[in-house]
Amino acid sequence: MPESEEQKGAGLRDKFERLWTPHRMAYIRRDAKSDDCPFCVIPTMADADGLIVHRGSAAYAVLNLFPYNSGHLMLVPYRHISGYEELTVEETADIADLTQHAIRAVRHAAGAHGFNVGMNLGTVAGAGIAAHLHQHLVPRWGGDTNFMPVVGHTKVLPQLLPETRELLAKAWLEV
Repeated sequence: MPESEEQKGAGLRDKFERLWTPHRMAYIRRDAKSDDCPFCVIPTMADADGLIVHRGSAAYAVLNLFPYNSGHLMLVPYRHISGYEELTVEETADIADLTQHAIRAVRHAAGAHGFNVGMNLGTVAGAGIAAHLHQHLVPRWGGDTNFMPVVGHTKVLPQLLPETRELLAKAWLEV
């Protein structure tokens, strides 16, 4: 079958749309030094300013600035490390405890039906900030993937981040 001019040397066009996000190159190219790492800077800030929901002994819970859903938290060790295997026993235990408590707090405050919990280890695995390990906790509700993100390519978040932080920090103390 002869190639069309459009296909010569380029192969067949796939059916994927492309979302170009050149602003993310700053994360990809960033130096792995802790002095410019947002996860190292956040704990030096007041809780409200840094969107910290709770501070543990070896890690902290913080709202994601670019949440997939309302209440999207990250559990982050204070120590600047990139690999899960580098965590100490104390850091591992604190992140696990914070995860369990965060699930209870988000269920209490917002009635989440379920959660996605996980880590993207390394840039190739999707980590936006690969130099500092962090675990995501994304609350889920039945029907939370509706027409807006699917058709409108827009995420609707019903509450501003400072208000969400206040609600979750209060719930953290109640559960």
